[in-house]
Amino acid sequence: MDLVLNDEQRMIAESAAVFLAENSTSAQVREVAEERGGFDRVLWQQVCEMGWSTVALPEVAGGMGLGLMELVLLSEQMGAHLACVPFFDAVVVPTPLWRHLSESESGLAVVERLAQSSKVCVIGMTVRGALSASARVVVDGGSLVLDGQWPQVGSGAAADVFILPATLPCGSLALLEVPADSEGVSVQALATVDGTRTSANVSAAQVKLAGSAVLVNGDALHSLWAELRSFAAIALAAEQVGVADCALDMAVNYTKERVQFGKAVASFQGLKHKAAQMLVGVEMSRSAVYSAAVAADAGAVGDEFFMLAAQARSEATDAALFATRECIQLHGGVGFTWEFDPHLYFRRAQTLSQRMGTVEQWREAVAVRLLDQPEPQAETAALEAA
Repeated sequence: MDLVLNDEQRMIAESAAVFLAENSTSAQVREVAEERGGFDRVLWQQVCEMGWSTVALPEVAGGMGLGLMELVLLSEQMGAHLACVPFFDAVVVPTPLWRHLSESESGLAVVERLAQSSKVCVIGMTVRGALSASARVVVDGGSLVLDGQWPQVGSGAAADVFILPATLPCGSLALLEVPADSEGVSVQALATVDGTRTSANVSAAQVKLAGSAVLVNGDALHSLWAELRSFAAIALAAEQVGVADCALDMAVNYTKERVQFGKAVASFQGLKHKAAQMLVGVEMSRSAVYSAAVAADAGAVGDEFFMLAAQARSEATDAALFATRECIQLHGGVGFTWEFDPHLYFRRAQTLSQRMGTVEQWREAVAVRLLDQPEPQAETAALEAA
């Protein structure tokens, strides 16, 4: 498998790194986290204007027609610079849904209206990346009436439009388009461990919707969600790689500057071993993520796609948690202080480790597929519970 980036991909990665280095500095990240609720709307608008939000949409839907690899490269930079924008929740996660809808004329209109705008559209999935069927829809005259609750919706506090899962009167699970300012919709912003990310409890009480609010349901949704979950997990792993890589750079730079006993602490063998371990973790996880993205763009689906996503998530989660923890340790006493940045990356790594399922849940799902050979119906249930 060729993992060498082509000229276009290198340009995307390099331009994103330069732009975010100028527009998502440590001072800006701290200001947004402490004073603006974790959402930098100006930066989000710039990201949309540069076309990053439509990079993987089909050209027929107004996108660039690129693949998961390009989203991975952007996500890696988002993690490296702790960008306070809902790139994962409002761009990465909905992309498979937008691609699915783009296959029909009616769906294409939805994509053009939502995905091409700078609106923040987030899916009301759980922290673990599952769709709850507890919310209900009933028919009242010519309208659909939605009632339900969706806890800890990622980027929910910044959302303009929600794509919410609910059970239809026919009993099938559906995704419904619900504007955040609809009468009956309540959004309660939550305090988060990672102040550079937002989250909210969302509830709907007697919210009236048109029949066209149903975007996808039934078997089509189940098939779509299995693909979407692996797709999003790979991009999330790329963000973790960015976090780990930056933590490594910070640790190396600091240990080169800090002097004890007349020489830089970076020259001490014990610290060299820690840095080497961090580097191995970063490069192994980056290789796993890039391999998964290349395979996905080449057409990997089903179990093959799932296994690649599981490998990427496992490697990247371990690398990010290890690198950010050791970054604090290698900074010595100041590593625990608010004024230095390692804790910002540690918080992001901790938060990302819980999204789309933990490492333990991914490994358990892999074990089930390898050893238990579940019936298709049981396997689907396990996925939704993960």
